[in-house]
Amino acid sequence: MPSNEKHMELTIKPLSPELTADYFDFFNHRAFTDNPPHGGCYCIAWQYTKEEEKAQLWDRVDAYGSENFMRVLREIVVRQIASGALRGYLAYVDGVSVGWCNANDKANYPTECAIGFRMPAPAEKREKAVVCFEIAPEYRGKGVATALLNRVVADAKAEGYAAVEGYPCVRSERREWDYPGPVRLYEKLGFTAIPRQDSSIVMRKELEE
Repeated sequence: MPSNEKHMELTIKPLSPELTADYFDFFNHRAFTDNPPHGGCYCIAWQYTKEEEKAQLWDRVDAYGSENFMRVLREIVVRQIASGALRGYLAYVDGVSVGWCNANDKANYPTECAIGFRMPAPAEKREKAVVCFEIAPEYRGKGVATALLNRVVADAKAEGYAAVEGYPCVRSERREWDYPGPVRLYEKLGFTAIPRQDSSIVMRKELEE
């Protein structure tokens, strides 16, 4: 999928086991280079509960030793990708991964994930959820996140989903860890805001004609 950005050919690929090396290449070398997270981040916390995080990550780190923390994280990534628990899209420029979007069937995410986010209850019909974006700093503001979200919507419609939802942070100024993306990203692609009781919002796009 080419972008509208001059001199930049952008390609979007669904994450698959064959792209695991590209996933690690992005997170190890280009993601968060302007604001590295403490301990590293591979976007794995959305896919498990706090109890599963303890069993799969912290208990194993205790057993292996803290020096093996990143090794345990990588093992979790490999398992999540292989099982389909971790799904989404990688964005490429000149064959190099420069962006990521975590998107999956809403029913595949836990009701409350390890970082404390509570997923809105799934509707009777299939819905896709978009929970995280990360774009290499030098490619931000160039349409990469828009292209990723466009691809999520197009594939969800082709796969028979009823709607796509996103859960942006509602703030007047962007912060480095606003990983769900800004409200305006969803608005320009036709998503509608639905207020929640906790003062956050759900951005939703109906796909049924």
